[in-house]
Amino acid sequence: MKYTLSQAAEATGKNKATIQRAIKSGKITASKNTSGAYEIDPAELHRVFDATAQRVAQHPNATTRNTNVTTKNVADNSTLRRIAELEKELAVAEERKNGLEGQMHHLSETVDDLRKRLDQSEGRVTALLSDQRPKRRWWQRL
Repeated sequence: MKYTLSQAAEATGKNKATIQRAIKSGKITASKNTSGAYEIDPAELHRVFDATAQRVAQHPNATTRNTNVTTKNVADNSTLRRIAELEKELAVAEERKNGLEGQMHHLSETVDDLRKRLDQSEGRVTALLSDQRPKRRWWQRL
């Protein structure tokens, strides 16, 4: 659910003019609905301005009924945002893990291939070093 300008001001404890200046300067992105009122995404708003819930935690004597409702909504939104962020991080970690497993498999195959080649070349090197060519007789041509 998107905030109106008034709801955004209430959620952050800022003045409506402050929120509107932030929108006009590009600090916050917001769209206008068919009636011309701003619609502000809560995640976008709280990216720039702290939520009232954080201020209430810092100043517990300033709580009111509206602030408690806003606090609950903000806490729910921040929890959902955090869950979404963690799910993204998990997906990235799983992709990285799969990539690393693929690299490990490729390197394992490379090591096996190199071992086979080494075993084959050891036989050739031994033959060259021990000079196992057939001996020629003095009457045979070179």
